[in-house]
Amino acid sequence: MMSGIVSTTAAINGLAMTSLSGFFVALEFLRSALAAAPESSGFDIPTRWLLGSAIGLLIAAYFIAEFLRRQPETTINPAVVATFNLRLRAWWMMSFILVAGLLTGRIGTVVLFGLVSFWALREFITMTPTRRGDHRALFWVFFFFTPAQYVVVGLGQAYFEVYSVLIPVYASLFIFSRIAWAGDHKRFLERSAKIQAGLLICVYSLSHAPALLDLELQTLNAQGVWVHWNGSKPGLLFYFVLLVQLAEVFQYVWGRLLGKRVIAPQINASRTWEGLIGGALSTAVLGALLWWATPFTIWGSACMALVAAVMGYAGGMTMSAIKRDRGVEDYGTLVQGHAGVLDRVDSLCFAAPVFFHLTRAILAA
Repeated sequence: MMSGIVSTTAAINGLAMTSLSGFFVALEFLRSALAAAPESSGFDIPTRWLLGSAIGLLIAAYFIAEFLRRQPETTINPAVVATFNLRLRAWWMMSFILVAGLLTGRIGTVVLFGLVSFWALREFITMTPTRRGDHRALFWVFFFFTPAQYVVVGLGQAYFEVYSVLIPVYASLFIFSRIAWAGDHKRFLERSAKIQAGLLICVYSLSHAPALLDLELQTLNAQGVWVHWNGSKPGLLFYFVLLVQLAEVFQYVWGRLLGKRVIAPQINASRTWEGLIGGALSTAVLGALLWWATPFTIWGSACMALVAAVMGYAGGMTMSAIKRDRGVEDYGTLVQGHAGVLDRVDSLCFAAPVFFHLTRAILAA
């Protein structure tokens, strides 16, 4: 029996050492990739500091997770520790994917977000049943309008007037017409609205995130004069994604610490007013601290961070309402820790178009 205990302990220690070594190998790979990236690729000094800060937070979270994993079950709820570890893995994976996309350049980033949109839309449509009359409309949605949106975004800011109306106008009218031509009138409005909502949220809204890479912006210099902003656009995109993701963490923490007033119990019993307000204010403070990586002033960065946090929260609430309506818990199982891709990017989908249009309206050169 003693030999069995020793062998089990050795196996656990070996697994821990393997995980730790894998963690440091991945970290070294990411560090080498960033060090090799020229500043002309968009990874200037402020962007590298921003990425370093994000990596530092993930490293700290990793060691916190290791500490919690070693605590006795009587001290900390094992389910909480397991959930934290799974979410941490999902954040690491998202960070590597995002950095990999940025390292491949603007087109690589657009393609990356396009693939995420395609999979998120697939999860959204799969969640609710469709009829035979919807299939041809869905074919056009998946294999024409989704790639077309990202192709036009990839063509650059000169095509802003095209990608800003392609889905809300042309795709929406097409969906109504194509389903009507199929001759199936049962639940016509419900079916059409579902496809339109999925395309609008998963594709159109999320496509505004990589569109940030093409904005020509201006900023206030030390003398209070508007000048062209020569900062890193990949850095601005990473700043936006970082704020939205950390806003979810802040909202969760504040909700656990002080949450008493649930906003909509029938929608999501864990989302409280205290979590929303505390998370939004914490994100605003973080945005003010990171203003140097953006074209915004300190107060402007704080306000944009506040808007991103509130819109991200609205996205989470909306997706929860849709899941409750359909009687499901999660959208999929691709990303471990957050059961579906759409569960992971729902806040980005709602925050991206608002952040993009406000930035363009205020700072467009």
